[in-house]
Amino acid sequence: MNVGHDETALDDPVGTSLTGHHAHLARRVGGASTYLPDVATFATVRADAGPAAWTDLAALLGSGELADMFSCPATPPDHWEPVFSLDGFQMVLPDGVEGGLAEDTADADADVVELGADDVPEMLALVARTSPGPFWPRTRELGTYLGVRRGGELVAMAGERLRPPGWTEISAVCTAPEARGQGHAARLVRALITGIEARGERPFLHVAEANTAAVALYKRLGFVIRKPVTFRGFRTP
Repeated sequence: MNVGHDETALDDPVGTSLTGHHAHLARRVGGASTYLPDVATFATVRADAGPAAWTDLAALLGSGELADMFSCPATPPDHWEPVFSLDGFQMVLPDGVEGGLAEDTADADADVVELGADDVPEMLALVARTSPGPFWPRTRELGTYLGVRRGGELVAMAGERLRPPGWTEISAVCTAPEARGQGHAARLVRALITGIEARGERPFLHVAEANTAAVALYKRLGFVIRKPVTFRGFRTP
């Protein structure tokens, strides 16, 4: 499938982000890299990493710490304890797709706002209620985050996370239980798509295979599955 942009950067989205747009948020030791604390837990080594790269990653993270390998296919040494494994999809929005879904499901009384440092406590509280995926006190530094406020209260949000060359990942899409079914998630994703495309980049995202409602929403918005992925985490020795 040709989506009109170079897809190779999406094969290691953490690594290509940390050596590119997010280099200022990176920590590195030898052949291993990860994000700064409280920004993201994702770490990476080359897909063909040898023992030295895993030694570098253990030195970078410290003993007994979580190595959140995201979708990195490299396999650590046997003495690294598995912590989690979750099947999912990497999805992309092909060139020429507008990001469908009509506006008429949106709540016209809800305000879409850009979220900043002062909004972090509310963002963390919403994440705690909805569990959209990893989100930390400095995650908003990865890109633009938008929210929906209803009566002043933050009831939905979505933002930009990984930034491989030519691409921006949409992430942290979540809505408070009492505000679901009002089109907030679609409205926020469409707004992010507009901003990403204005930079000449393409949107992509990751979603758990078991989250069938989210997969269906993203397909209605025009996203297509590029490939299956497995999200994995390990404990450093």
